[in-house]
Amino acid sequence: MAVRLRPLRLEELDVLWEERLADDSRWSRPARPGAKRRLRTRIERSGRLVDGFLEFGIEVAGRLVGTVQARRPENAMPRGVFEIGIELFPAERGHGYGREAVEQMVELLMHSHGAHRVQASTWVENAAMRRVLERLGWQLEGVMREFMPSPDGALDDYALYAITRSKVAPKER
Repeated sequence: MAVRLRPLRLEELDVLWEERLADDSRWSRPARPGAKRRLRTRIERSGRLVDGFLEFGIEVAGRLVGTVQARRPENAMPRGVFEIGIELFPAERGHGYGREAVEQMVELLMHSHGAHRVQASTWVENAAMRRVLERLGWQLEGVMREFMPSPDGALDDYALYAITRSKVAPKER
């Protein structure tokens, strides 16, 4: 499987928008006012670290299958710490693309953006994402209680995982 991270393209705006609207999973977010405009801005900035945000499209066999993002909000995290997130189109989940995209993003952050720590959080019941992180050597650091609003308005617990530079093996070139 050849997963490739690459900048998003403006002509993919409608595909990304439609995939988000069609995603009926627990993690999808309803469209808020201005959301499509914000998505366009994200595409225009894609592939570059701008204002603490870096995003790439995930491509497999020439087709876009999702996105992966890294965030380093100024004054919210120490220098060298990034948090990542991933969005795979519903039909593309379960094929290993997410695992490979996360692995590539961590390598990019560690080797090109000075990261010494990368973290990610996920709903405690998201077994698939937790399995991906654990298989890649990430450590569970704890559970953040009542952290994220759920679709029914309650507050869900989220598991916090991290990997540090000392735990990432250099890629063979």
